[in-house]
Amino acid sequence: MPISRNIAALAAGVMTLTLLDGSSHAATPAEQAVLAPFQATLDGIAKRDKAMIRAQLLPGGNATLLREGGRIVQLPFEAFVEKLPSTGSERLEERIYNPLIRIDDNIAVIWASYDFFIDGKVDHCGTDMINLVKRDGRWLVSGITDNSRKNCPSR
Repeated sequence: MPISRNIAALAAGVMTLTLLDGSSHAATPAEQAVLAPFQATLDGIAKRDKAMIRAQLLPGGNATLLREGGRIVQLPFEAFVEKLPSTGSERLEERIYNPLIRIDDNIAVIWASYDFFIDGKVDHCGTDMINLVKRDGRWLVSGITDNSRKNCPSR
């Protein structure tokens, strides 16, 4: 491989490691702005705060959830939010890893691995795919797609 290709490959690897450092942190201010409403959605789930979650979602959006056994559940956002637990003593937390964020003007997408914890133990894991749109200068989640499995890798 010529030296220039080696340098390009090394630079790409360093950039990948910078962007995919195993955390939910975005690399640039634009990526941080795109990630913020999704992280606020996850924080709302942890707090069982449905108003906080709704504030991040574009009205009319939907969630498509692929579950083990091939079951596909499609819900308008309002039904998705209502399905989330609003009471309980269990600690809920979803952590995302290695978010890939793509932005083009007023649309964006987040692709990220996740682990979902109940009382500090991994319950399930999978991949989140989040579509966002910018409305009135603010990013809103317009669609959520995820899959879920119990055989989760150690992180």
